[in-house]
Amino acid sequence: MLTDTKIRALKPQAAAYRVADSNGLCVEVRPTGAKVWRYRYRFEGRPSMITLGEYPALSLMQARAAREKQRQFLRGGANPAHVAKSEKAVRSERVANTFGAIGLEHLAKRAREGLGASSVAREQRHIERDMAPLFNLPISEVSAPVLLAALRKLEARGVAETAHRARSLAGRVFRYAIATGRADRNPAADLAGALERPQTKHFASVTEPADIGRVLRALWTYQGAPATQAALKLAPLTFVRPGELRAAKWSDVDLEAHEWRYVATKTGKPHIVPLADQVVRVLQDLHPITCRSVYVFPSMRTASKPMSENTVNAALRNLGFDSNTLVGHGFRAMARTVLDEVLGFRPDYIEHQLAHAVRDPNGRAYNRTAHLAERRNMMQAWADYLDQLRTGDKKVVPLMGRAV
Repeated sequence: MLTDTKIRALKPQAAAYRVADSNGLCVEVRPTGAKVWRYRYRFEGRPSMITLGEYPALSLMQARAAREKQRQFLRGGANPAHVAKSEKAVRSERVANTFGAIGLEHLAKRAREGLGASSVAREQRHIERDMAPLFNLPISEVSAPVLLAALRKLEARGVAETAHRARSLAGRVFRYAIATGRADRNPAADLAGALERPQTKHFASVTEPADIGRVLRALWTYQGAPATQAALKLAPLTFVRPGELRAAKWSDVDLEAHEWRYVATKTGKPHIVPLADQVVRVLQDLHPITCRSVYVFPSMRTASKPMSENTVNAALRNLGFDSNTLVGHGFRAMARTVLDEVLGFRPDYIEHQLAHAVRDPNGRAYNRTAHLAERRNMMQAWADYLDQLRTGDKKVVPLMGRAV
């Protein structure tokens, strides 16, 4: 019989060899130096052998206990090799059907369908970090109380809004699991109203014409890098999300067609931004400067990466606008308010242009070309109106967007 001293003394040879212990247990010494426990037995008259584990991770005592377990299978009429395969399949299925595995699988699917890189990274953090207690749990074992306990930990950290986002993401994961036959119900739906309501904080913005004119004049006097100057001018003119602006690629911009096409980060759907004449002129001036990069607004450190997410806000701070007055995202709120309340454009045109999830009366999502002609007119009228505010032109812009 083997002892730990004898096992440690076994040296590798050119070919693998085995040294017996007792009752079919042996240690196999491989040319790499690995020492693996093997169990040899006969089932229905045929010789067979299975691997139990590697020494010393599986000790001599543990290996003998594992051998006895296999002998019990034999006495019960089961083939240990078949039992081992079944147990491995169960373990693999358990790993594949954990909340974390299904969540990352669903996220990978959404990424392939066009979900933005920043959104993918954020949702991956929710799955791996914010909902870490659930990550290795079989999804069938994640009940409403279990999910709530994980979300309560986020509330305790003072990030109620993150808890709500995590609950929403968990709901998507469960719906995907149900669709793929790995869950029967969505416990996230049972938690509606169970979490603390986060305090809403709107992005700082300006909506009064005189204030908008003052902001625009400041933006057009910025003396920083050309890409930053252009980004500051285009942020209010296009009112896209800041992350979408800084990640804009020249390949997505058609200056002749006056269009910028990309996948919206929030909805993961294709989106079209009609480019007003003023926007095209800014881009034409910028193109000779940054055209060697794939990005319209490349980083000042390397052309292979887009502008930093803090560049526009930092420029606003340098111009004297604090975070309580204006942030990059605030240009969207400004456009939403003024286009509706001052210029009189239909709210659904505006919502389409904001790349929000707009649906028709039957609940179907509109496609990216919906109301495109009207949106072209709206974007040009918006650019003209901003020019008037910036230059002090007193001409009145007609209310051309209101439906009759």
